[in-house]
Amino acid sequence: MKHEPRIWPNPALFVQAQAPDEPVALFCPAALQERARVFAEGFAGLVSYAVKANPDEAVLSNLAAAGITTFDVASPWEMAQVRAAVADAVLHYNNPVRTPGEIEQAKAFGVVSYSVDCAGELKKLERAILPGERGSVEVAVRFKLLETGATYDFGEKFGADVHMAVALLEAVRRSGFLPALSFHPGTQCHDGATWEAYLLAAGRISQKAGVAVSRINVGGGFPSHRVAGMPPRLESIFETIAAASRRAFGGVLPQLVCEPGRAMVGDSVALLTQVKAIRDNGAVFLNDGIYGGFAEYPVIGPVDRVEVFARNGARKTGALRARQVFGPTCDSVDKLPDPVLFPETIAEGDHVLFHGLGAYGTSLATRFNGYGVSRRATVESLTG
Repeated sequence: MKHEPRIWPNPALFVQAQAPDEPVALFCPAALQERARVFAEGFAGLVSYAVKANPDEAVLSNLAAAGITTFDVASPWEMAQVRAAVADAVLHYNNPVRTPGEIEQAKAFGVVSYSVDCAGELKKLERAILPGERGSVEVAVRFKLLETGATYDFGEKFGADVHMAVALLEAVRRSGFLPALSFHPGTQCHDGATWEAYLLAAGRISQKAGVAVSRINVGGGFPSHRVAGMPPRLESIFETIAAASRRAFGGVLPQLVCEPGRAMVGDSVALLTQVKAIRDNGAVFLNDGIYGGFAEYPVIGPVDRVEVFARNGARKTGALRARQVFGPTCDSVDKLPDPVLFPETIAEGDHVLFHGLGAYGTSLATRFNGYGVSRRATVESLTG
């Protein structure tokens, strides 16, 4: 991705000066560092950033500057990205499916924590990590519940059921690893009750296995701000997690770990697009679509925090009209699933800014038909 060296005061002045005809990710370090502080000060435990959400070097280095020292990596490639940006970072490898070769690479990168959700994955770690080395290596048993409350559930792909989790936790202890528990409530989860249910189940698993766990990883799933009327209530979720852990474990509390990705980085990047054409039926064609910065849009749902700027940087206001939005590629499925409200005065050449697309917008983008987000500019603020 091309990086603009200059720092711009805000999106309007960037549009006024450059009027780019390619999509641009506008990154605000101040917003990212502020969100890191919210987690560091509000969450009662260790905060680990989920690199998969946005592995950009600028994101990683700004999180380190804000005091984030631990990073959740899902592959050796992500390990290398973190080590290049933050040489002394602590690495947690919580993708529970690995090849023996990936485990060897993880050892070389200095990974200190793994997760497993079946006996076969634990066996791989036992073969790769010698008994004398295991006392300093954490292995968290990832379990799942039939819980709702997230935009989509991760339980179909990962996680042992409660009965299996008990057996796995016992096996982790017998193997000499540091035993821990892990879960993921699902993505874009606004209700703290989901974490509460998981933590109470973690207490029961630990008790039934007779294993005192060193830590509990409560996953990601924390929401970012996508819908204007639904700002994330992170502090309320943090309070629920802390209270539930006390109920589950009483006076001997394991350390809590969270691994926010979307909620950490989502609101620090806005996607700046340009109107390529407006059809007679009112449909809007943008220079980016679902093969680019909107890759998650069909799954996660709409973002209604949208601004329109004329080429001179003037913000367009007034009466709104819902319009179908298409991306730039020759594929007919390249469209946003829901109409977007734009000022009636929107015109070809205008720029449309979509807030809250910092998570997965660039990491999932392709170059299909030669389109997609390939440029980042830095702004002091995403407003004004």
